[in-house]
Amino acid sequence: MPFISVFDVLGPNMIGPSSSHTAGACVIAFLARKMLGSKPKKVEFVLYGSFAKTYKGHGTDRALLGGLMGFGTDDVRIRDSFDIAKKKGIEYKFTPNSEVTDIHPNTVDVCMEDEEGKRVSVRGESLGGGKVRIVKIGEVDIDFSGEYSALILVHKDRPGMIAYITKILCEHSINIAFMKLYRESKGNKAYTIIESDEPIPNTVKDDLYKNEYISQVMIVQ
Repeated sequence: MPFISVFDVLGPNMIGPSSSHTAGACVIAFLARKMLGSKPKKVEFVLYGSFAKTYKGHGTDRALLGGLMGFGTDDVRIRDSFDIAKKKGIEYKFTPNSEVTDIHPNTVDVCMEDEEGKRVSVRGESLGGGKVRIVKIGEVDIDFSGEYSALILVHKDRPGMIAYITKILCEHSINIAFMKLYRESKGNKAYTIIESDEPIPNTVKDDLYKNEYISQVMIVQ
């Protein structure tokens, strides 16, 4: 008999009627903001499947915008996320896409741009019970749950990169729970995702950036 946790039955503490359409949406956008690593100026949420059909009635739109601003799933400010985003000067747009069907029914692309023009696009899936999976950064397919503290690195695909990264983590006494590597193609842009059981200190960034082939370091606690 498969194990079922209390969390799976009751779902997370949350604002909104649905753990998949509100809590999950909030978590996806929260993680996407962490990956941007800066204050978003513009964002477009492209919604697929069930998200595209019911996002207004289930409050998915408010939850997504709230998560992007750093609100937790139980933050009452989610109800007023439209007004709060306008006061913060964040331009937002919701685009339902009913043409793509070979995709998880609760899927959203979070396409962000910060005040300096940096753009990051993140695709997430809401799995139910407030659990999510990030499946794409830009055009690179990944698999990231956000359940652990994580270090996400963008770097050039070349020999010695993993050895360098793990050496720095060892020097900072960071224990690796899971580690995955994704790349666009041989010798081009690659992503390394490292998940740890403990918080990852920001000081690790300085040492990682000493490698000329590492272009971006993101920490998601």
